[in-house]
Amino acid sequence: MTDVVVLREVSKEYPLGKLVVPALKGVSLAIRAGEFVSIAGPSGSGKTTLLNLVGCVDTPTSGAVLVDGLDTGRLSERELTKLRLEKLGFIFQSFNLIAVLDTFQNVEFPLLLQGQQNRRERREVVSELLERVGLDKHHHHRPNELSGGQRQRVAIARALVTRPRIVLADEPTANLDTGTGGAIIDLMKSINETQGTTFIFSTHDARVMKHADRVIRLEDGCIVSNGGE
Repeated sequence: MTDVVVLREVSKEYPLGKLVVPALKGVSLAIRAGEFVSIAGPSGSGKTTLLNLVGCVDTPTSGAVLVDGLDTGRLSERELTKLRLEKLGFIFQSFNLIAVLDTFQNVEFPLLLQGQQNRRERREVVSELLERVGLDKHHHHRPNELSGGQRQRVAIARALVTRPRIVLADEPTANLDTGTGGAIIDLMKSINETQGTTFIFSTHDARVMKHADRVIRLEDGCIVSNGGE
């Protein structure tokens, strides 16, 4: 099985006044296609920083980040945008839905950015996904008319609509109750198994970690356990 994400001696530092705060310290990691991986650790351990580097929304201070075989440090801004749009899907703990758009429009939005499908094709893809996540009767509901679990399902559908190879989820159950959070993880796992999509999600919730194929543990910016790789 091929590696879809590779980090080689990656460090990330953030300036804080006259201080330099290390978020990641020489992290090396490989994640294979089709894995369902949890990045675990306490707040401030570097989980979100790691996801941001893989998601090409931040750049390492040193080291290399490869996504689907591409060295992200060698790509232009246009190439990075193309990579994010075509290869990556994002699920945020705060949902990040567009308040003025309804459910269907929020999920359709990445396809409009791609500009590769006509209206009929987009409608088929979005409708199929919304049925898959159990929201086929909520096409015209805006985010403020949905529960937290429903909004997270919209976010999952939006992340999947471009058929990305990799989905990154930053604390996807943090704002949900235990039952709803478990249902969201089960949904992500089902999509991982049926479509072969690679999922990388951060969490500090032990109940969520038990669903992962592998748990990679971070502490103080360092990998302390690689899940038996």
